[in-house]
Amino acid sequence: GLQTSTNDCLYLNIWVPHGSSVSSDLPVMVWIHGGGFLFGNSVGHVSDSTLYDGQEIADRGNVIVVTLGYRVGTLGFLSTGDSSMPGNYGLWDQQAAIAWVHRNIHSFGGDPDNITIFGESAGGISVNLQAVTPHNKGLIKRAISQSGVALCSWAVNRNPRSVAEEIAFKVNCSTDHNMAACLKMTDPERLTVAGALNTTGSPDHPVIDRLVLIPVIDGDFLPDEPSNLFHNMADIDYMAGVNDMDGFTSTAHDVPSIIEDLKRLLASYTKDKGAAGLNKAYTLYTSTWETTPKMETIKKTVLDIGTDYIFLVPTQRNVVTMSLLVNPKALMYHTLL
Repeated sequence: GLQTSTNDCLYLNIWVPHGSSVSSDLPVMVWIHGGGFLFGNSVGHVSDSTLYDGQEIADRGNVIVVTLGYRVGTLGFLSTGDSSMPGNYGLWDQQAAIAWVHRNIHSFGGDPDNITIFGESAGGISVNLQAVTPHNKGLIKRAISQSGVALCSWAVNRNPRSVAEEIAFKVNCSTDHNMAACLKMTDPERLTVAGALNTTGSPDHPVIDRLVLIPVIDGDFLPDEPSNLFHNMADIDYMAGVNDMDGFTSTAHDVPSIIEDLKRLLASYTKDKGAAGLNKAYTLYTSTWETTPKMETIKKTVLDIGTDYIFLVPTQRNVVTMSLLVNPKALMYHTLL
């Protein structure tokens, strides 16, 4: 991978409940932070640097809480789409942390057979991917995906090479057979900057489509499409959920809030369904509008569209796919989605 001597980032934070005696066999919860696979860290968030302090959950729930860091952006997810730079380094970091917890958490009073992984946004996708990879067989008992699942449009990049070529161009590497070797010798800071996200979105080019430094089907961590790996989760208890304003951050970048822009955003999201799909979706989302919709109504609709496309519908598909594994009779519900 893009490992360098300065690329020292795999740290765990562990919180145990404050008790008068040392406990044993406590449940363990391992948190994977979000941030679009581009930013974030194990202790806080952009708006709150101590958001992921695990002490309160540890004390209230009488559980051990572990948070972990993993490589993000170019250093975590750049891939040439072949064995010279297969990608998924950030996922391997998470997996190494999960395996470490399974091996060592008993020393902290934890039960290695009762590990729950949980995460939000890109962390929710990561949780789902950690649950489907064959590399975690037997390590995880439960998994919770908050606002992000494996079936999200931004969970997997199926054409990583074009992204690698774009970054190579920015750091003056050729895009021939020497590309991977050149990228590996490039200063990590330059590589990181080259992979930064341009957040000036538009309805025709939504920000969510620009999250391209993301997991890939590498034949190893993900030997196949995630939807074909769900059987690996058969023994894992799984929960997934979304919030009604999950799409806010993305759609706020994409739409200055006029009706025409709403239709363009919808067209971007439904491009594989053609004009008929766009018209059907537009009719559905505007069916409750007043004759002359207020700006407030339009903004709320844009938010609903973003939330549904980026988070809600993939999450519904995810849990239905899971439930079909457990109960094939659930197929009648499947047709509703």
